[in-house]
Amino acid sequence: MKIAMVGAGGWGTALARLLVNNGHTVTMWSWQADHVAEMQAEAENRQFLPGVPLPAALRLTNDLSEIRGCEMVVFAVPSAASADVARKALPFVESGSVIVNVAKGFVPQTRQRISEVLCALYPGHAVLALSGPSHAEEVARDRPTAVCVAGNNADACKLAQDVFISPCFRVYTNDDIIGVEIGGAVKNIIAMGSGMVDGLELGDNAKAALMTRGLAEMKRLGCAMGANAATFAGLTGVGDLIVTCTSLHSRNYRAGREIGRGKLWRQVVAETNMVVEGVYATEHAYALAQRYQVEMPITEQMYRILYQDRSPRDAILTLMTRERTEED
Repeated sequence: MKIAMVGAGGWGTALARLLVNNGHTVTMWSWQADHVAEMQAEAENRQFLPGVPLPAALRLTNDLSEIRGCEMVVFAVPSAASADVARKALPFVESGSVIVNVAKGFVPQTRQRISEVLCALYPGHAVLALSGPSHAEEVARDRPTAVCVAGNNADACKLAQDVFISPCFRVYTNDDIIGVEIGGAVKNIIAMGSGMVDGLELGDNAKAALMTRGLAEMKRLGCAMGANAATFAGLTGVGDLIVTCTSLHSRNYRAGREIGRGKLWRQVVAETNMVVEGVYATEHAYALAQRYQVEMPITEQMYRILYQDRSPRDAILTLMTRERTEED
């Protein structure tokens, strides 16, 4: 197939490499002309995925019009930019092409899931979400990975499964795109909290408690928004939560660890080469919890740490001394 990869961060680059190796014709777009020139000169994305050679067959461009004629368009841009980039790409996307979102987060202007915005912009197109426990650094080095592709169009899901699947990249289909996207967004909040626990040196018990109760919050919000509860026991729920809360590959975990050690999040973000989605997901999930009247105490305390400068230790004490309740 002819495929466009709209976005040249670490994840977009890893997936573009995978797709080229699967035999597809891939054009990868970056918004920065100098970034494209650097990748062409070095045959490597040193800014976002250093140490991984780019396939010679991968086409690189700064011109969105070059995605014309592609049968599948993959959006791999940060959530904050997703709506704007999708609008700019609209004139060049072929009728009937399959749209795949691989970013994890909420659209800031509306707090919508990314696929909701894409469906509104691209009526008549199948819109899918590909997500799961998948560090770009490992996918780019052909380490075994399992993800799922979700959407309401079963044929399009099966097509995307065939396009992405490889001996190192196993793809499952799922019809619960709401649950898949909520899991992918909320796990970044819990990953930041997990990093804070380690930054404060509070131990494994605390981190296990945070991850488990964070999963409960993820499920509550997702179900209130129309998701299937079973989705959160799968790859895009507990699976993505495990990998993001426990790995140094996770920029959300690393950011949380630095905050736990005493830095302000604005300082941490300024020092990070890539977007820390958990910072922004916290704001949006906190607002969505109020909109849907869902109890999310960890998310609430994360919001107070990030946006009201509350001490992480005080936030943890609040969580530990909440009113007694039953496990759900």
